[in-house]
Amino acid sequence: METRVVTSHLPAELAEKLDGLAERLDRPKGWIVKEAIASYVALEEERRRMTLEALADVKAGRIHEHAEIEAWAESLGSPKRKARR
Repeated sequence: METRVVTSHLPAELAEKLDGLAERLDRPKGWIVKEAIASYVALEEERRRMTLEALADVKAGRIHEHAEIEAWAESLGSPKRKARR
């Protein structure tokens, strides 16, 4: 796998936490940073995908009125729970 070096300035407190985590996990700091960035990027990609999906739903008219959502939410704790549509 091809790699690139990326540098970043971290606040001293965060760098110290990274040092401690690396020691506790017996892993290199670079491994921890790579895992953290990979998780963050995956989360942001999923958030973007979901946002685009939601915008497509709005554009297609697949929406619910605020009052409908409130009624559904209020029904969650009752025996006559409303079904989601």
